Amino acid sequence: MIKVKIAESKYTLEITHIIKLFYEYNEVELNSFDYDYNIDIDGKVTIFDKQNCKIYDYCFDDRFSYMDNIKKGVFLFFEGITKISPPWGTLTGIRPTKRVIELLKEGLNEDSIVNELMVRFCCSIGKAKLAIEVAKTEISIVNTEKNVIGLYLGMPFCPTRCLYCSFASNPIKTCEKLVKPYLEALSKEISMISKYINDKKLKIETVYFGGGTPTAVNNEEFEMILNDVYTNFIKDKNVKEFTVECGRPDSITEEKLMTMKRYDVSRISINPQSMNEKTLKTIGRHHTIEEVKKKFHLARKLGFTNINMDLIIGLPNEGVDEVKTTCAELFELKPDSVTVHGLAIKRGSRLQEDLINDKKYSVAKNSNIITMYNEVENLANKLNMRPYYMYKQKNMVGNLENVGYATDNNLCIYNIQMIEEKQTIIALGADGISKVVFHEENRHERFANLKDVLEYTKRIDELLDKKKAFLDTLYK
Repeated sequence: MIKVKIAESKYTLEITHIIKLFYEYNEVELNSFDYDYNIDIDGKVTIFDKQNCKIYDYCFDDRFSYMDNIKKGVFLFFEGITKISPPWGTLTGIRPTKRVIELLKEGLNEDSIVNELMVRFCCSIGKAKLAIEVAKTEISIVNTEKNVIGLYLGMPFCPTRCLYCSFASNPIKTCEKLVKPYLEALSKEISMISKYINDKKLKIETVYFGGGTPTAVNNEEFEMILNDVYTNFIKDKNVKEFTVECGRPDSITEEKLMTMKRYDVSRISINPQSMNEKTLKTIGRHHTIEEVKKKFHLARKLGFTNINMDLIIGLPNEGVDEVKTTCAELFELKPDSVTVHGLAIKRGSRLQEDLINDKKYSVAKNSNIITMYNEVENLANKLNMRPYYMYKQKNMVGNLENVGYATDNNLCIYNIQMIEEKQTIIALGADGISKVVFHEENRHERFANLKDVLEYTKRIDELLDKKKAFLDTLYK
């Protein structure tokens, strides 16, 4: 635990984010009296190291903004005392590619952009090149048309709730009575949004069915809701991509896979998160590695040619060897895309509660996290995949990134549009967050559906009236 005093309170949040790059979860405490380091900002960064009775000064560079200078000064100090070099440097925002896209549009060449990221933000050359590669792909796909939209549908049920999860994902066995009324409410929202899209002559580019776990419901319920989605949003619409996040292999059946084929699902995701049995038990997933393989091969047999698999790096009690095992198993399966998430310790998850209550987990050190990411990058290279979208989250282990890799023609368009925030996304279902984009004003607005499943079903009519009014702010 280190204790830090920050003299200028208006910079506390940004400075704290930088300091946390160098220390493990909950190892940084803000303390104005009993402190290890006193940080003062006054045209330069001055840090007093109380234990060693030393003063560190960083003079501002006139080429950079005031905040960029503050972040860089703090970063260089803690890099020096910890001997740790977080690869993204001071780029702590969720979209490292945002700045890169701006520079590309300004006409800078790749060498100049790499230099900018390294000098201004202390970014490693590897991450700078990754950001450029992803940015170039995103630019080629990102939406520019007001009337072209994406749709998201959420199923707020799962077989069990995973240790790290903070999403709306209610264990299906304890919520069986909620399923029917929820699907009826969702069906009502589908009908309303379908009519709105037709009335406003909007073009659907992608449909993404996520959750939770869409396949957590039984075969008949899944058939019913997928037929509803197909009839209203897919049939005769020339949609480019229809994704279903199958997720947990213990919820996938042959009948559900056949339903997805029948209703033109073009991309599915089968998500093991890890291919280590002990890890699956630790994180609360009640399926085996063999089930993952069985369901993957069944999907291939039924004709699915675009299968994604999700992995999480930094799961409790996992190290480099476990990630190597996961990568070896995925290489044998040869999915069409791999989406890699860094473990994020999220408010509302059981993992965060356990850490607050001092339950002990073995979590990999930052240096090992970087090695784990390198293993997945090597896997992607062996599978002839390239990175196509990327974003970051707060409280991620190692301050690394979530990144999607895909083989040619198998990237997920919805993922790019969602993260770039240049396309209106209408989200249906409990906890769905719609986003309308005002291109001419370079801004977007959000509308959140009710998160609680029971409240969503009870207040669906009220919700739909408010949602229509929200969408009318763009589509008058």
